Amino acid sequence: MTAALQRLSPHAAPAPDRFDRRLVAPMILGAILNPINSSMIAVALIPIGIALGAPPSQTAWLVSGLYLATAIGQPVVGRLVDLYGARRLFLVGATLIGVGGLVGALAPSIGVLVLARVLLGLGTCAGYPAAMTLIRGEAGRTGQESPAGILTVLAVSTQTVAVIGPTLGGFLIGAGGWRATFTVNVPLALACLVLGALYLPRAAAAGGGVRAVARAVDPVGIALFVATLVALLLFLTHLSADLWWLVAVTVVAGAALAWWELRTPAPFLDLRLLGGNGPLLATYGRSYLAAITSYALLYGYTQWLEEGRGLSPQVAGLVLLPIFGAGIVVSTVTGRRSEIRGKLVVGAFSQVLVAVLLLFVGGGSAIWFLLALAVLAGVPQGLNNLANQNAVYFQADAERLGSSAGLMRTFFYLGAITASAANGIVFRDGATTPGVHELAVVMIVASGLFLVLTLADRSLARVRPGSPPAAAGR
Repeated sequence: MTAALQRLSPHAAPAPDRFDRRLVAPMILGAILNPINSSMIAVALIPIGIALGAPPSQTAWLVSGLYLATAIGQPVVGRLVDLYGARRLFLVGATLIGVGGLVGALAPSIGVLVLARVLLGLGTCAGYPAAMTLIRGEAGRTGQESPAGILTVLAVSTQTVAVIGPTLGGFLIGAGGWRATFTVNVPLALACLVLGALYLPRAAAAGGGVRAVARAVDPVGIALFVATLVALLLFLTHLSADLWWLVAVTVVAGAALAWWELRTPAPFLDLRLLGGNGPLLATYGRSYLAAITSYALLYGYTQWLEEGRGLSPQVAGLVLLPIFGAGIVVSTVTGRRSEIRGKLVVGAFSQVLVAVLLLFVGGGSAIWFLLALAVLAGVPQGLNNLANQNAVYFQADAERLGSSAGLMRTFFYLGAITASAANGIVFRDGATTPGVHELAVVMIVASGLFLVLTLADRSLARVRPGSPPAAAGR
């Protein structure tokens, strides 16, 4: 009993050759807060619109606001994690989550509610980069460069939350109204603050004064990065010929970002380092392409099931459930295996096959066929995200793992927003069967490029647990 209490003590020294299991709870809780807030809102949009008198064009900002904040904030917060340690940013992020939840619970208007979602998006940016940095730190402390088990737990937990998020949101709305989907963030944030304060290791204090901190953070680079992404994401979110000027802003801001980052001594985005790390850039490309296929299926196929196939929302949800269930099973079974390239190849072929099969769905498609397609779609869901996550862990520079992991999430959200834009184009006349066939073509192109990029990347054969981080694939 005494030994067990010592192991649970926040001040007890972890075993020198084993992962500190006290870190698991704050890591997982921090990492799942973003997907849980992303998925819960889906069932709250209609009651929010009714309660606040907001049309769909306004409630849509509750989704895009969090995506914009997260896509921009992940690499920025990840860089701060690299510089100042996971603990500080984790606790600051948890505080923002609590504030965002409270603002949402009391919001009198749709504008304030969008602000709450932006705060939630920024707050949840710290969870994933912090988790990846903590895993790398534990690998260095224990001397064991094979954290496949904990990386799998991280991937499976976020996938699981994606499954239960809408269900949890529906339960909260039934119990306390739509404001409960915001209020729930307050106790979750408090739990993060307690667990983070108790168990996350302290980093060395940063010195050198305000000027030294500014040089290390590169505020000019961050500002140009934010300007570039905001313009690009706003254009992708609201595709319109009237917004052509956003493309011009993106190009100008992007060129200024590249010019500045190549000349500043401590860049936010080390373009020379990124340019010399082809395998990492390829992983970012795969993350972007995988998100296009995954989110096109998740949102577009779901709309077609209800409008084109005529299923009720409840039955459509049940038809989609095997995607997530199969994904969780595949991740769990294959998570400890080291063949990253093999996982990506199987996932790539599965994506292509799913997209091709979508060409054959119609208003009279049998339920068994739709269920079989969903099970097959779960294979890349379980393989690609896990393999890309593991690849970044081993390909990224050790001193920039937080920002590298955050940048991968940025590419993922860019893919999600691209998929959303594609859905809007192909479903211009409603979620019809011809529309879903057009969406299948988009998915075939994205998944085909994913397959080509995977087969052409021979460095993946050298990326596996046990290989030196940041050297794999170089």
